[in-house]
Amino acid sequence: MREPSSVGVGYEPNGNGVVSPSPIPPQQLLERLKDYGQEDAFALWDELSPDERDFLVKDIQSLDLSRIDRIIRCSLRSQGLPAAAIEPVPESSVSTVEDRTQEERERWWKMGLKAISDGKVAVLLLSGGQGTRLGSSDPKGCFNIGLPSGKSLFQLQAERILCVQRLAAQANESSASSVQIHWYIMTSPFTDEATRKFFESHKYFGLEAEQVIFFQQGTIPCVSKDGRFIMETPYRVAKSPDGNGGVYSALKYSKLLEDMASRGIKYIDCYGVDNALVRVADPTFLGYFIDKGVAAAAKVVRKAYPQEKVGVFVRRGKGGPLTVVEYSELDPSLASAVNQTTGRLRFCWSNVCLHMFTLDFLNQVANGLEKDSVYHLAEKKIPSIHGYTMGLKLEQFIFDAFPYAPSTALFEVLREEEFAPVKNANGSNYDTPDSAKMLVLRLHTRWVVAAGGFLTHSVPLYATGVEVSPLCSYAGENLEPICRGRTFHAPCEITF
Repeated sequence: MREPSSVGVGYEPNGNGVVSPSPIPPQQLLERLKDYGQEDAFALWDELSPDERDFLVKDIQSLDLSRIDRIIRCSLRSQGLPAAAIEPVPESSVSTVEDRTQEERERWWKMGLKAISDGKVAVLLLSGGQGTRLGSSDPKGCFNIGLPSGKSLFQLQAERILCVQRLAAQANESSASSVQIHWYIMTSPFTDEATRKFFESHKYFGLEAEQVIFFQQGTIPCVSKDGRFIMETPYRVAKSPDGNGGVYSALKYSKLLEDMASRGIKYIDCYGVDNALVRVADPTFLGYFIDKGVAAAAKVVRKAYPQEKVGVFVRRGKGGPLTVVEYSELDPSLASAVNQTTGRLRFCWSNVCLHMFTLDFLNQVANGLEKDSVYHLAEKKIPSIHGYTMGLKLEQFIFDAFPYAPSTALFEVLREEEFAPVKNANGSNYDTPDSAKMLVLRLHTRWVVAAGGFLTHSVPLYATGVEVSPLCSYAGENLEPICRGRTFHAPCEITF
């Protein structure tokens, strides 16, 4: 016997004047949509098949309408509101490379390794994106940038975690198996299944399966300029991922902030998947963060030139919090202004999505963002029943956390050591797999030469180099026994 449909039944006359049953939208759901001005979602109801009607009802029922309504209203209202004037980040908030002493580096490195060995550190990876711009529909982390080893971004990052676990165990005389960094990986509906399968098929790259935790970022309806849902098909609302800043509410709703607390985790290292040189759970940065006693910290690189298309850290309002402004929001005269004392650009600290947060602060951010419900609005072409139509995507960004921080510290790193973005396909002008591969090979070549190794090469050295397996060395340390007096033919991978 067929299950009764969730769709209500109404009656309408047929051509012979006889009244026959015709499903009508569930009244309760229609009333709720009317409350929020979204009843147009059912506009094409009469043209839908029973299955399509069922699909539409389920699609609408899956939406938290009151939350989405609040987000749409608050985001549209905040558009165009004047923001407080921006000021440069105070020098006291930044640890620059040139001002950092060797003694500080060593002390922070040890502090960081101690926190890792005590189980107080988790790693949070933002991995919701597909490699569409790289010409691949796979999750970005599956991408092989062309290193001699053929390793994917996921594998490079997993092996850096394995290496830093081993360093922490050695430094604090623990057994290697007792030090475990939990790796929380945020996927999206488009990458979740493929990411899980990739990890399973590669046996988690040597990590324990239970230390890798996957969770999905949310999606949110796309809307017209007056805040109405755009219908992708007559029976489906157009939705898009809620941005990498969706990580905060995703952690909250999936109860993972509680999971972290139950494991004794206090500090969370957060980064984006598409950086081939990311130092995952970097002990030095972690030690600096703990030493400063701040709620949030970010690694920054110096802006290369005034018009570079990067977001920069600023202070919002006199004595206000540090936050990030996108390059498009920074007036050209401000972008090129120079600090006469330091000789640097006044707004020079670029955000490269390498952040550190306390768990307490992540809880605050998740609650604060939920309460304020302000998302960024991006005008985009949205697939709709009328073909592509201009509409608004609502997103949050990872740096939306910073305005909530009572204290933020910035930590300068060198881009040639820690920032090799993989965003565009080979053949583009910048941030390609090839440019990232060369940054890795050049850095590792410098490590090998510094450790007493020699290189031969049949193509010019600027076009090749060697790759050091993350299982051998995290940041160039402990390479003398492997490299001193040995000759390597580039390109090659150096492993144990």
